[in-house]
Amino acid sequence: MCFTRVSMAVADVGFLLYWTVTLLALLPAEYAYKDYADPVISDWNHSFVPLDLAAAATGLAALRLGRRIAPERIHPLLPISLVLTAVAGLQAVAFWTPRGDFAIEWWLPNLFLLLFPLPALAVLVRRTTIARP
Repeated sequence: MCFTRVSMAVADVGFLLYWTVTLLALLPAEYAYKDYADPVISDWNHSFVPLDLAAAATGLAALRLGRRIAPERIHPLLPISLVLTAVAGLQAVAFWTPRGDFAIEWWLPNLFLLLFPLPALAVLVRRTTIARP
């Protein structure tokens, strides 16, 4: 779970940094996503704010609160954050795929968001399934 916890911290801080930079318009348009000036695409991007902030808040809370419990136990917010993070990555990839936009600088972070939670979620599901009679 060490990889997962480090990845969560990176993703959650990344969400907060991304939205700070985006909402304050600190990133020059030429470095932004394709069709940045299109109001529909901009609205679509901004529709991620609640999802990303929920993922970051639950993730950072799970990491902080998780230190207070035994290392072998998992804080209930952890799987919630992992699912929200994977969904954020999936939604972005699902949007850009049919548009044929494969900009690596946008795909890599979103594939990271989609994929890093999956092994940990599989382990958590397996633990839960095995623990039940």
